[in-house]
Amino acid sequence: MNDERSLAERFEEHRRHLHAVAYRVLGSASDAEDAVQEAWLRLHRSDAADIDNLGGWLTTVVGRIALNTLRSRSTRREDSLDERIERLPDPVVTLDDGSQPEDHALLADSVGLALLAVLDQLSPAERLAFVLHDLFAVPFEEIAPVVDRSAAATRQLASRARRRIRGTGLSPTDSAARQREIVDAFFAAAHGGDFSRLVSVLDPDVVLRSDLGALRGGVVEYDGAETVAGNALMFASPERVVRPALVDGRAGVVITVDGGLFSVMAFTVTRGRIVEIDVHADPEQLARVATSLPAIG
Repeated sequence: MNDERSLAERFEEHRRHLHAVAYRVLGSASDAEDAVQEAWLRLHRSDAADIDNLGGWLTTVVGRIALNTLRSRSTRREDSLDERIERLPDPVVTLDDGSQPEDHALLADSVGLALLAVLDQLSPAERLAFVLHDLFAVPFEEIAPVVDRSAAATRQLASRARRRIRGTGLSPTDSAARQREIVDAFFAAAHGGDFSRLVSVLDPDVVLRSDLGALRGGVVEYDGAETVAGNALMFASPERVVRPALVDGRAGVVITVDGGLFSVMAFTVTRGRIVEIDVHADPEQLARVATSLPAIG
């Protein structure tokens, strides 16, 4: 019993890292949690005494599970009505209360929604090789057996993925402090009913995507600073409590009403203006997110 408890404790030390790996590969918090749980089951069935580097072993196992999930997903994608409806991936959310700097560092390099969309266009093997090597510094020699290729071929997979990502022209975002400053200004203007101030912190071509859930049509999109500013004023309300958060590594907020999670918002800030806003308002998705957060009432 003590050995099992010790193994569980050692696994928990790696859980957050494993979830980060799985999320970046899969783009879904729920799928990532399933992958982490499967890794625990495989560890439990293994002889842990023979594992020299538990963290590396678990990372490789999670990578293999995620790769299988990606391959399975690609074979059934066209068969599901829900997957024909545009959706935002489950967000990774950490309340930004200043008390967990290690969490902030972990999420600072998180794959945002724009990059997740690009990764979704890669082959499963390219995506895994890029994520494990470029985001988590796993050597190609360790990735190669997972994708069933030589180390040299695995290096080429990551290189192709890297070139495709560079080709998208994804804009670099402002510093974390600057992002937070602009997001705070956005909500101050919204709560103060200041339309001009709202427009001033928005890029003229800003895009707001609001995911209402599959049953309500998926993602609704609003374009342009004036349209988005008007939307913000329409939904500003004293009963909606706004708390700062990191969402997919970006400045964001969680909004509660009467102690319940109402929505999650993530902002992309470039050159001092908000260029993208992603709003997660699907009740089922929010229920999954709420389980990963401390009490927010």
